[in-house]
Amino acid sequence: MMRLLLLLKLQYKSLFKALLGFESHFLSFSKQLNFSLYLFPHFCYNLSMFVYRRVILFFIPFFLILFTGCGNPEVQGNRYTLDECKKELLEAEDYVEGESIDLIIVEKKERKMYLYKNNKVKSIIPVSLGKNPVGTKVQKGDHKTPEGKFWIHRKLCSPKYYRSLCISYPRPEDKKRAAEKGVNPGGDITIHAQPTWNADGKGDSYTLSQNWTEGCVAVTNSAMKQLWYAVREGVPIIIR
Repeated sequence: MMRLLLLLKLQYKSLFKALLGFESHFLSFSKQLNFSLYLFPHFCYNLSMFVYRRVILFFIPFFLILFTGCGNPEVQGNRYTLDECKKELLEAEDYVEGESIDLIIVEKKERKMYLYKNNKVKSIIPVSLGKNPVGTKVQKGDHKTPEGKFWIHRKLCSPKYYRSLCISYPRPEDKKRAAEKGVNPGGDITIHAQPTWNADGKGDSYTLSQNWTEGCVAVTNSAMKQLWYAVREGVPIIIR
């Protein structure tokens, strides 16, 4: 039977794919090959059961990953759970003095973030930028990462991107420039982590090779954990 299936796959590739989906496709397929369901009822039944078993075994891991968040306890469905994050903020456990930094500099051309403490580089983190990374942000939807001196004005638990550090864009000068052009300056610019499909970090090498955000600065989840406990509201950030 396996030889027969292999032969059919080679000669009727598109129809074989349909066979792996639904039994009705197999029935249509068998008629085109002049198989008689009356002459070979047991063959057709056994083959359809074989196909269904393979389909079920193939899709079980897919659905487990889809609905359990790759086994990550911080993910439910397609959202990050926020309980632990909110608890840390509520109980002021989101900051560790010994890990603190006092300045963040993002070099857009290098796609790197430099963390400073007392004028010394404490750590360097690779980043992703807006999908249109060259130049500063002017208006909503331009997919540019803003340039200039800002500060971290809020920590945010994010169901979409794990955790975020909100950047003080737009500033008064950003609003003025946008008003002169008659456009909306946009907002909600953050340093954020990864989407839930990359909660385990296995896709970090791919995401860090791309500029994929709407204008935010993206880091890995592990880098966000480092930033989260090192940053207080008010820490300056320079993007250039």
